[in-house]
Amino acid sequence: MSRIGRQPVKIPPGVEVTIDGATVRVKGPKGELVQRLHPDIEVEHVDGTIVVRRPSDEKHHRALHGLTRALIANMVVGVTQGYEKALELRGVGYRAARQGSSLVLTVGFSHPVVIEPLPGVEIDVPAANRIVVRGLDKQAVGEMAARIRKVRPAEPYLGKGIAYQGEQIRRKAGKAGKVTR
Repeated sequence: MSRIGRQPVKIPPGVEVTIDGATVRVKGPKGELVQRLHPDIEVEHVDGTIVVRRPSDEKHHRALHGLTRALIANMVVGVTQGYEKALELRGVGYRAARQGSSLVLTVGFSHPVVIEPLPGVEIDVPAANRIVVRGLDKQAVGEMAARIRKVRPAEPYLGKGIAYQGEQIRRKAGKAGKVTR
């Protein structure tokens, strides 16, 4: 049995979970999330926890078992605490700014790059070289952060670009100079 799948998901106070067939709706203090699950996987509400069961030990069902449990657990965390990812801009003249709800990046191109946030995702710019992506849905927050980083990923020679906060960029040595005798 899946080690992750067999763990029950605890429902904290103030969180309401509704299971309607293959649809799970989680409502909490920060908002509401809805997820359609695979119809083969059984989800039950038992004593303030959510229990996920699978019909057989087939490889497909074993994979779905842990996935389903993780999705529900992420929904519960999302509506109670929310998710956030921080990005850093590294490089001379690289900066970010908000324009309404959209993000404007100046990262060495001949034009500024404008990025619209996904629904349910908020982009904050606390400093010119820092971007914080917040939201309830873990997948949407990660997707938005990845889209921002994709504009100019940090490169290995000078370390310039957009990187996740705390990300270590493996540096490469540049060209060796010409040897003179």
